Order: sequence, then C-alpha cells, then structure tokens
Amino acid sequence: MNAPELKLVVDNTPERAAGVSRFHESARAQVAGAATYIDDIPEVRGTLHGAPVCSPVAHGVLRGIDASAALAVPGVRGFVSAADIPGDRILAAFGHDEPVFADDTVQFLGQVGGLILADDAMTARRAARLVRWDIDPLPPVLTVQEAHERGSYVLPPVHVVRGDAEAALARAPHRLAGEFEVGGQEHFYLEGQIAYVLPLEQQQWWIYSSTQHPGEVQHWVAHALGLSSHAVTVECRRMGGGFGGKETQAGHLAVWAAVAAHKLHCPVKLRLDRDDDFMITGKRHPFAYRYQVGFDDTGRLCGLTVDMLANCGFSADLSGPVADRAVFHIDNAYYLEDVAIHSYRCKTNQQSHTAFRGFGGPQGVIAIERIMGDIARHLGRDPLDVRLANLYGIDERNVTHYQMTVEDNILEPLMTTLAGDARYRERHAQIAEWNASSPVIKRGIALTPVKFGISFTATLFNQAGALVHVYTDGSVQVNHGGTEMGQGLNTKVAAIVADELGVPFERVCCTASNTGKVPNASATAASSGTDLNGRAAQYAARQIRQNLAAFVAGLDGCGAGAVRFEGGRVISPHGTRPWEEVVGAAYGNRIQLWSDGFYRTPKIHYDKVTMLGRPFYYFAYGAACTEVAIDTLTGEYRVLRVDILHDVGRSINPAIDIGQIEGGFIQGMGWLTTEQLVWNEHGRLLTHAPSTYKIPATGDVPAHFHVTLWPEANREDNVHGSKAVGEPPFMLAISVYEALRDAVAQAGGRPEAMNAPATAEEVLRTCG
Repeated sequence: MNAPELKLVVDNTPERAAGVSRFHESARAQVAGAATYIDDIPEVRGTLHGAPVCSPVAHGVLRGIDASAALAVPGVRGFVSAADIPGDRILAAFGHDEPVFADDTVQFLGQVGGLILADDAMTARRAARLVRWDIDPLPPVLTVQEAHERGSYVLPPVHVVRGDAEAALARAPHRLAGEFEVGGQEHFYLEGQIAYVLPLEQQQWWIYSSTQHPGEVQHWVAHALGLSSHAVTVECRRMGGGFGGKETQAGHLAVWAAVAAHKLHCPVKLRLDRDDDFMITGKRHPFAYRYQVGFDDTGRLCGLTVDMLANCGFSADLSGPVADRAVFHIDNAYYLEDVAIHSYRCKTNQQSHTAFRGFGGPQGVIAIERIMGDIARHLGRDPLDVRLANLYGIDERNVTHYQMTVEDNILEPLMTTLAGDARYRERHAQIAEWNASSPVIKRGIALTPVKFGISFTATLFNQAGALVHVYTDGSVQVNHGGTEMGQGLNTKVAAIVADELGVPFERVCCTASNTGKVPNASATAASSGTDLNGRAAQYAARQIRQNLAAFVAGLDGCGAGAVRFEGGRVISPHGTRPWEEVVGAAYGNRIQLWSDGFYRTPKIHYDKVTMLGRPFYYFAYGAACTEVAIDTLTGEYRVLRVDILHDVGRSINPAIDIGQIEGGFIQGMGWLTTEQLVWNEHGRLLTHAPSTYKIPATGDVPAHFHVTLWPEANREDNVHGSKAVGEPPFMLAISVYEALRDAVAQAGGRPEAMNAPATAEEVLRTCG
C-alpha cells in the first residue's frame, strides 16, 4: 500500500504541535492493552450483570412475559421490565415514540422486553433464553415498498422542489428512468454496546457509557428514573469505535441498566454480546429509489425527479435528520436546476435504524453518482466527462437545490488533478483494450467526487464547550464535550491547546468526557468533533494565555501584545522566561490559571419546514479513482487500485487524517460490496454474526492504495484552517461501486440492474 511520506514525531517536539504527524494520544496504551475501556473498569462489590430478553416475533400484541423459569436458575437475582420503570416508560428521544421496554405491543424481532440480572454475564444470558413471551402475532411490515403503499411512516414525507422538473423532463433530448436499492450496514465496532451504572448517595447516579453523546445518556436516564439531570453523571474516556451507532442507541443500555440498578439497589453492568448487538440495535438506513432524469447530448442534466424511500425501522430515532441529509446530498458535486425530491421515512417492523458514518449523505450521493453512470452509458460517453459537465460552477450554476451558495468550490481542479495523477484517461483506454481480448475477466474503472456539507443539520447542536486547566508545575489538562472513539479527537485538541499556549505537545493531557464538567455537550458526530471542541478548547486556552501575557507585561512594563508564547518559553521585549516559571509566579500573584471556552458555528441557518437556507458552514471535497476486475463466470471480483485526492484543509495531524481517509474508504467499500443484511419473511435478521456478515478484511485492501491531501487551507475561519475528515471519505468508495458497474457493462451485462451491496452474487446476476 502506497502512502505519503510522513514525519512522525516521537521524542523531539517541534515549535508547533499542529500540522505535524504524531502518534494518537492513546496508541501506546492501546497496543499494550493498557487503555481502559468500560469492561476493564474494576467492578464494585455487589455488581450484577444484565442480559436482554428479546422478542421472538416481529410484530404482535404483548400479553405478558413469564420469567419464572429464569428466576429459578442459581445465581439469577432478578428480572426488570416496563412495570419497574419509575419515570416515563417512553425514551426521551425527539420523537418520543420508542418504549424503554416492550410494553403492550412488540414492534420488531429482537425488541427488548426486560433484563435478567445475575451474578455473572453468562448465567444472565443463559437464563434470559428461558423467559417466555405471550404474544398475539400481527402481520409485520418488512419492506419500504409495503410501508410506502400503506402510508406507514415514522415522520411525514418531505418534498424539496426547484424549478419545474416535469416540464424540464418533457423537453429534454434524452430521458432515463430507473429503480434500485441500497442496503443498510452494521456498525460492527470492536467494542460492543455497554453501560455500567453505579448508584451513589441521595438518589445520585454515576454511569460509565460507551457513547458518542454523554449528555443524551444523562437526559435519557434522568427521564426514565424520574430525576433531574443534575442527579446523573455520565463519563466516557474512550470507545472502541462508534461510527454513529453510539450516538443515540448507547442510551438504551444505560437506561435499561439504570432501571435494573434502581430496582435492585446495586451496581449493574450490561454488555451486549455480538449476536444480541446485531439483533437489537439499528443499522444504516436501507434506501430504495425511483428516478426519472432528462439530459442533453453532452450528458448535462435538464431535469430530475427522485423518490427516496428510507427504511427507518419501527421508530423515528434519528431518521428525520438522516433522511434530510440524504435530501441535502442528492446533488453531491452537481448543479440541479429543475429538480423534485420526494423523501419518505418508512416505518417497518425492524430495528430502529440510526446514525452511521455519513448520516444519510452516502444514501443521497450514491443516487446521483449512479444516475451519472447511467447517463454516460446511454450516450456512449466517458462517465468522467459527464460528471465534469455537470459540476457546480464558480460564478454561476453554484447554488444548491436548498439555496446554499457553493462558495469554496474546488471540484474541477481537484478531479482533473486526480485524473492526471492516476492516469485515468490512459488507463481507461488500456482497460478497453484488455476487455476486448479477455473473454472471462473484465476490468472497470471509475472516478467519482465527493462534496460533503459540514455541520449538524439540527442547528442547535453546532455548539461546544471546553475547560482548560494549567497547574502550577506548568502541565495542562483539557476537558471538552467531545468523545474519543479512536478518531484522534483528543490528539488534535491537545495539539491545538499546546500551540495556543506555546508549550510542547506532551505537556497537554485530555481527560474523559464527563457531563459534570462540560454540560449539554452535543454528540460527537457530523464530522464536527474537532471543529467544535477544538475551537472551544482553543478559546479557553487563549483566555489563560491572555491572563499570563498581561501578568508578564506588567512585570516588564510592555504591552501584552508584545508577549509571545513559543517552545515552552514566554518571551517579552525584555527577556525570556521558562513557561513553568511564569506559571508559578502567576499563581503566586493570584492570576487565574484555568478558563472555559465556548464556540458556536457561525453563518449557518435554514428553515426546517421548507429545507431552504445554509445548513452547512463549509464543504469538504474529495475524489477517488478505482480500478476493479470481475470474473464473469463466478461474480468474484478484486479491487486492484485506488487513488485518492482528498481535501482536509490545513491538516492538524496528517497521519491521523490519512488514517481516517483510508479507514472511511474501506468501510464505505464494505457497505457497497460485502456487508449484506438479510431479514427473512418473519422479520428475523439472518446475518447477525461474523460468520454470516462480511466486513472488509486486510485481504480486501488493494495492493495500490494511494492517498494525497489537497494542499489548500479551509477558506472559512475554521480552527487552524482545517476541515472535517471523519465522514466525507466514506463516500469516496462509491467509485468502487461505479467501477464494478463499468466492468459489468464491459461484459455486456446490465449495470442498471445492480443493487448495493454488489456482492459476488449480485455481480454475477447483473452479468447475465
């Protein structure tokens, strides 16, 4: 695998901490097995372990649950269900439509009706299987098509229209229509869902939760227990992966464990095993599409209508904003002049689907990229030329269908630079020659772009707070509202604070996310973790620096603006002092050495009813060129080569950013190729373990995998000129899907019939 050369700083700290590739702050501890996850926390004496009791049917009227056989098992200490909830039996989610435990009705196969509590986890799990349900079955709704026909929605449909799409279609020189489906995706984090609840004195609670949103866990638990939020403290030092699956659904486990701890008056740990995690928790939303597109002889769009049917599962969860972002990203990189988008949020008897990296953006982007590929094949043109013909412009054709002006457009130079560096035109011709002489193995190539909006679409979440403490020995502690799930957030925030104070990176330590330190923090999601929390921490550190600068200026009789902080030194026109000496002297003179910081994203606004405005602060861009080979006799295929040019602005940590790009691409490739979720006619998820669900492995990584960073800084005033990197690279993997469709077309097959994931079976089917 080819990668850019990176100088990794180990011992020698440069003058600046940001902009340098350095180890993840927990890397050594993680490699040594010394990094603490929730299941590593020593258990308090008397801790009980929970196991979920899951519904055996997908839909029905719940008459009762009989746990008597389970309670007779040695070591079992209790059973909790909806009747044991002291507060609201409905979770405190925005939709207020999801019960804590199944109550009156059962809405999906695997829905939790209660917990068995035992002295150890295995006893609890064995006993949970003995619980008997009394259910009058009802017919389940298992497909979006059936839900749509019945008008079964978790939220009302949304329609966004610009111009007159029908009239534009009628006068277009060419027209195409199509239908296809894109499957969901299991998060498959290394650390499964887990919560550990500790009762404290006077109806106070301490909760360790593997969550991307500690504030929401706090709110949900307090709501279920009938308490005020100040009685609940939630802490998360790190997660073993999140990908959106722990944005809301980590709250379920915390609430279930808290209800059990409240009833039994003891600490409770609840850790789902992999099978239960699959069966209980939501996935990426599967989508179905219907479209009509009109275009001219060059492939430029004239008009477009798209129906997007999102499979939301049985409750709303985050389906509203997920489906909204799919609407926002249906354009991807392309100007849509006359367009009508109809978004249906379908209610089915499946797990309540939830956030997943990209948060609906990938489901929007893949639709337009597929349409671009179909147009190119219909016209017999190079798909890259069709894509270039439809790009947003600089001074015109630069307003999105939701009325946001694309002000930072680098699409054309980025794509053409990648095409040149990857020798796309030359290889496109070589592949055509290969396919002409190869009867069985066919190759395909595709170059696809990404334009991804950065900010929460729920505007209120675009805020963050942080605390920075400088201790008398000169060491620095940072606490912010973000959570670390392996993405390097704490490493980047520490570098930002180190530079603001002019101290070595090693002098800064980020501590666990804690609702008792930074309240009301937004979820670490929407790729905004560093943008929000890094800026808040920078502002807090800046206040301390200003306090110290004023103190030194008073000592030296100069202006505070003349005092500099660099390389662990404080420099004024009259001399240089070590950082530690200035800190000690400032403390002796009662100068404040800690501060808070707060940041809210500027410029963003939009009308949630009309879906018009500026929902995003800026866009992150990228492009990927992928080559594949397929075996037309078996459907087996290989990804041969990937070249990526991606825009992260001015990188705070190039090594971490490149790692995020590589990982996001491979995860996106899994979504579109191997990660197939299959439910049977009874609503049972059949692919619920590593034996039946295939995520990409090291053998799936192409031999040539080259990532280059676009050299331009963010044009908006973002922290250090950086751009978000968590989600945008995921959609670069659409180039794999389009390359597979190109190879199928080269084989004389039917690429327009290909659904995703494009498994070997799907490739073989469309090869005909």
